Amino acid sequence: MKYRRLTKEQFEELHQEFINFLATQSITAEEWQKIKSEQPKVAEEEMDVFSDLVWEGVLGKVEFLENIAPQHMYLFQVKEKTIALIGLKLNTTTVDLTNKEGFSWLREHLMSDEVELFNAEKNIEGDKNLNIFELIEKGANITKGELFKYFDQLIG
Repeated sequence: MKYRRLTKEQFEELHQEFINFLATQSITAEEWQKIKSEQPKVAEEEMDVFSDLVWEGVLGKVEFLENIAPQHMYLFQVKEKTIALIGLKLNTTTVDLTNKEGFSWLREHLMSDEVELFNAEKNIEGDKNLNIFELIEKGANITKGELFKYFDQLIG
């Protein structure tokens, strides 16, 4: 397995797609029930293959990611061969960037000494989708890039 198995909730959301996936392998609903009960390892392998296919499809479309914690913000832009980072670190522990008040504070204090802003770009080594997946596993969320674009204009 290249990524990780989808959660039960994700499988429920993608129920119809999973049925279509099984159908492409000529597995009917009755056969699937039989496989699950009599060959649980085979059933797990099918779920893993489907999970990887879903992840590949999703990861291939990712352009922006955000990892926002109480004291820092990492904004990523995925390009063809590189990943750009805009980072923001707070030098105060009294502010929490994960809530509305913290963002309001940030707007007012962005250019103060309490906020460190930096940017970097690194070459993507190896599998691009795996690099993106690792960022997601570390807490990043896929976004449309509004924050990245805002800060990019600000520091660009």
